[in-house]
Amino acid sequence: MIDKYDEYFTGGMGAEAVKALCKKRRIDPSEIDIIITATVTPDMLFPSTSNLIAHKIGATKAWGFDLSAACSGFMFALTTGSQFIENGTYKKVVIVGADKMSSIVDYTDRTTCVLFGDGAGAAIIMTEGDGPNLLGFRSGADGSNPSLLHQPAGGSKQPASITSIENRDHFLKMNGKEIFKSAVRVMEKATRELLEANGLETQDVDHVIPHQANVRIVESMAQRLEIPLEKFFCNLDRHGNTSAASIPIAFDEACQRGIFRKGEIGVLVAFGAGLTWSATLVRF
Repeated sequence: MIDKYDEYFTGGMGAEAVKALCKKRRIDPSEIDIIITATVTPDMLFPSTSNLIAHKIGATKAWGFDLSAACSGFMFALTTGSQFIENGTYKKVVIVGADKMSSIVDYTDRTTCVLFGDGAGAAIIMTEGDGPNLLGFRSGADGSNPSLLHQPAGGSKQPASITSIENRDHFLKMNGKEIFKSAVRVMEKATRELLEANGLETQDVDHVIPHQANVRIVESMAQRLEIPLEKFFCNLDRHGNTSAASIPIAFDEACQRGIFRKGEIGVLVAFGAGLTWSATLVRF
């Protein structure tokens, strides 16, 4: 049964993003081979949100799965999906980044609740087309201190109980100061490693689409990489931190503004709970 408010949930937002993508690229949903959805706020733990999206848009041929890497999720999914294209398994892979952060933020915690937003974005990787070319990826993860940014309850380790609800453990918890330091360090590291692996320097970068978490993080990253701040696209003031939706929403808005020129080099870079981080190099 479809809820009349379905479009306000993660699966509904994701479906709308894919519908808009298909319309823009003139693709019938039945042509899609696989859908990978990056989210930490699935409609339910199972079935996967990807399966629900496929049903909502009429992608009758597609199979799919969800991927959990928090704010790095879209980037991880992009890396994963590209492999299906590179090895010739599929011709059309849809990547969705969608999160309903309002469902897991604690509105009594002013240090976190004012930072996050809800949203969804989607991209398609194809064997042919006139879109940007993916040149390389660099990702990493460090699970040594998950409490820096996590949702303590709701999994098998701490299932729902009266105690977990009373302790508000089903909401997001974050150590903002430590996350700030880690974010700047790992995004710089991923970007430098990615550029070096592709024989490029920071001065070769024309555009940076960073995860939209904190303006000070973006400013610090620009300073450390010695890339002019005006090369960084930001929409944080309009949407907040939409987690896995952050990068695709920003990328789409930048495209709509026409800021990319053919042949230019761009870096998409994100960090998230885990701690996870990922960077992708593109040529427009």
